[in-house]
Amino acid sequence: MSQLRGTNLVVDTVQAKRSVISGSGATRTLNENESGSTVLFDRAAGIVFTLPVSKPGTFFDFAVTTTITSNSAKIITGAATEFLIGGLTSVDTDSSNAVAFFSGNGSTHIAVTMNGSTTGAVLGTKFRATCLSTTRWMIEGQTFGTGVVATPFSTS
Repeated sequence: MSQLRGTNLVVDTVQAKRSVISGSGATRTLNENESGSTVLFDRAAGIVFTLPVSKPGTFFDFAVTTTITSNSAKIITGAATEFLIGGLTSVDTDSSNAVAFFSGNGSTHIAVTMNGSTTGAVLGTKFRATCLSTTRWMIEGQTFGTGVVATPFSTS
């Protein structure tokens, strides 16, 4: 093993900027080329994001930047044969700060549906959806809600 004496080692750092996808309409289908993007629920009237056809390694980070006041903030798989596993920690932000954990069952849950109150989508909610296989997406993160928090995992 040789040693370098009196030599400065310079390491270049590469920083990649991630794409940000805004929820400007009522629905939006994500595509595989957008993997790694931060997807914003920034429309008070809600939005539905459809995940792309499953390809392992694809992932999206979702963030609520505007509390949902009507309709739903929702992600749904692109096919009825793709299911959600993993879970979300839900926090009741309006009174007790009670915490609950809800999980996708991997056999019937195909969506995360948040209503701006009990099932989440209050400002600050964030989670990641990662494709693990051709039939499984893992959900992990936290939701902020009001009232008695309930599961955001749904079958449609």
